[in-house]
Amino acid sequence: MSSVSTPSVTAVRPDLEVATAQGLPYFVGISGHSAGACGLSMHLVVIPPGARSQPHFHEGHETAIYVLQGRVQTMYGEGLQQSVISEPGDFLFIPPGVPHVAINLSTTEPARAVVSRNDPAEQDRVRPYP
Repeated sequence: MSSVSTPSVTAVRPDLEVATAQGLPYFVGISGHSAGACGLSMHLVVIPPGARSQPHFHEGHETAIYVLQGRVQTMYGEGLQQSVISEPGDFLFIPPGVPHVAINLSTTEPARAVVSRNDPAEQDRVRPYP
């Protein structure tokens, strides 16, 4: 008689801040490590007042962002010459390999966003952009 295992549901409270290659505080929610995810990661990023990420790109995976709080300018593309501003309620999609940097436009309030990627190892393929 074989026993069929039913996958379990995993709840994760994002209360552990981790350092990232992007240079911003992340609070890991769902990932391969935290929940056994096989195809995605999702976490909370907090950009301190006036702060910016390090220029970087994601090798081989897409990134989707939903802004919860603040105004964030994303410089992107070759030489970071293009720009978009995201506000609460905005979604942002970043294709694989596109260099970008996120900048909190407020000098007094943090910006917060939910970040999701189709890669369960959320930091393994983040590469610096020279």
